[in-house]
Amino acid sequence: MSSVTLPEAAKLSQDELVGGVIENIIEVDQLFTVLPFMLLTGNVFVNEEDTPGDVNTFLGVGDTITAKNPATFTPRGFGMTIISGDAEVNGLFEATRRSGPYSQSAIQLSSKAKHVARIFRYLMIYGDSVEPFQFDGLANLVDPARQLDTAGAEGFDLTLDFLDELGDQIIAKDGKVDYYIMAAITRRTFRRRLRQLGGASIGEVKELPDGTEVPAYNNAGVFRNDYIRTDVVKGMNNNTTSVFAGTFDDGSGKAGLSGLMPLEAEPFEVVELGPAEAKDEDIWRVKWYAGLALFDRGGLAEYQGINASSFSIEPPF
Repeated sequence: MSSVTLPEAAKLSQDELVGGVIENIIEVDQLFTVLPFMLLTGNVFVNEEDTPGDVNTFLGVGDTITAKNPATFTPRGFGMTIISGDAEVNGLFEATRRSGPYSQSAIQLSSKAKHVARIFRYLMIYGDSVEPFQFDGLANLVDPARQLDTAGAEGFDLTLDFLDELGDQIIAKDGKVDYYIMAAITRRTFRRRLRQLGGASIGEVKELPDGTEVPAYNNAGVFRNDYIRTDVVKGMNNNTTSVFAGTFDDGSGKAGLSGLMPLEAEPFEVVELGPAEAKDEDIWRVKWYAGLALFDRGGLAEYQGINASSFSIEPPF
């Protein structure tokens, strides 16, 4: 197994059309620039340690070692789903309605690619493997022991102390936090807290591999995800949200969060199906086999009950 990011996948693709589709996926969300994707065949399984092997402590010279119990594990699997759609382009439109150098088929495929990304962004947060053909998102991958909640019955405004407490829950990769993910309104509150502090922290940013920047906190990128709900009920307050923090897997399959893609195929496939049988239309199909895995439960945490607003984007399907 190996890991790549989507920008790397775009470079490796030998198909210019596939590369263009990947570029449109990346445009939708800066997190895609840094999220590693593990390339694999079949599903991926990890063995989570339930209890460590026991040991004897404070043995004296000549004492008998009685600690013989082995560690116990529970296997946990992660799979992929298909996100796909067809672009059907009328022959007359293709011939007469070009936008500069771009054909109607390219424009339609670009739109399909962006919608594929929106579905992945939603599933990344709220995907539920109990549902047919979905994978678990962060809300279902997070260990309940690492789900924090504001003390107030009605929720509280975001504070930097909350982010510190959330970051302390991360123990994978020696406690290195790689990302915070939050709704747009929550990230605005985060920036307001920095302005109230003053000093150099206001301008702290994380430069991504493509040269763009996102706000940073303690050298971890603060990423926006518009599908994190901001209308969660807490007490009499109907407008609360969550913030997630975690670490990315380092390619070992042991450390943290990673996307999943198949090894033996293009990361994205763009298939020209040809002309429709009964209409003057050409059909193209864009499809992405993708999933999400958390290789260490100590690599993800959630803070619930953060005040927000009633504005939430509906699932894109």
